[in-house]
Amino acid sequence: MFSKNSKERGYKGSVSIISSNGRLQLRFHYGGKRHYLSTGLLDIPANRKLAEFKAAEIEKDILYERFDESLEKYKPRSSLSTVTPVTPIHKQKPHLDELWNKYSEFKKPQISPSTFAKDFAKHRNHIAKLPTRSLDEASTIRDYLLANLTPDAAKRCLTQFKACCNWAMEEGLIDANPFAAMKIKAPKGTTEEQDINPFSKEERDLIIRTFASDRYYSHYTNYVRFLFFTGCRPSEAIALKWKHITTSVVQFRESVVVSEDGLVMKEGLKTQIKRDFPINSELLEILDEIRPEEAVPEALMFTSPKGKFIDHHNFSHRAWKAILAKCSIPYRKSYQTRHTFISLCVESHINSTAIGRWTGTSAKMIDNHYCATNFTNLRPPNLS
Repeated sequence: MFSKNSKERGYKGSVSIISSNGRLQLRFHYGGKRHYLSTGLLDIPANRKLAEFKAAEIEKDILYERFDESLEKYKPRSSLSTVTPVTPIHKQKPHLDELWNKYSEFKKPQISPSTFAKDFAKHRNHIAKLPTRSLDEASTIRDYLLANLTPDAAKRCLTQFKACCNWAMEEGLIDANPFAAMKIKAPKGTTEEQDINPFSKEERDLIIRTFASDRYYSHYTNYVRFLFFTGCRPSEAIALKWKHITTSVVQFRESVVVSEDGLVMKEGLKTQIKRDFPINSELLEILDEIRPEEAVPEALMFTSPKGKFIDHHNFSHRAWKAILAKCSIPYRKSYQTRHTFISLCVESHINSTAIGRWTGTSAKMIDNHYCATNFTNLRPPNLS
């Protein structure tokens, strides 16, 4: 701070105060030798005064011939006690990947196995590809997400990073959330529940017949029939056991989800704990056809060809895609079996509350997303 010496080439026995690397030193000659004595003080006005006092003390001792040649008398003590500057120890900030691993372990018991296996793993993979994981470069991380992901995926990823860092602040791992003020605007998309493009009755029946006659995928015929005639979610159908079938209803109580260990059974459904579906004549025909002579209560109703859980993801990408191509039907996701059932119920003027109870969705959802759709078979009445 003070670059000029306070005393330059003074009288014999004078002590100069100089600045070296931002610290104050005392320089003087005695006995034909040049001496340097570090005060350990930062070069600021207040410390200059202290250094001047020490310089005056040395000059007086030289003048009265009582100078301590060992210099012990003049070495820093109390306010001049530190010769070596003390550098504060700054705790290194954890990186985003470290925080995400800790946050994931914290959240794991609180979320479904499928959410942890799919969503948390997905974000961990995004973090692994980032050009930096330093929280000091949060804007670089955001820009990378925008440049390499869809706006919707980038927004979801950034939202999770914010949640992670909020948790880290609460745990005392970091002092501030660098993502807190960041926003990504994404166009409103449609979820699988809202992506409604149902099949007609004719398309539905053609798909079922084609499955039944196919040499590779006929095993899945009744699974597909069940999806079309109940409107249940695939995860709910795959979890059904014979103990869930009564004389009057199908009891949906469990679902099969993806976890770190593969497909696992979990209690409850996507949006509710349980649901009952009334058995009508069409569904009874399907159940009678697949029911073994001695149905074991804990046995699965629908299995893969090897007797395991149906992997609906693989089913969709192989069997479903192949059969639609064979039918010359434009590709639509297999989840449209659910939309087809609900749409046909709406066309038949069934109360939306009843449909919602059968399928595990709300009447509002049905009114907003199904009743406003232009269905292929829906025609206005004759008004004359």
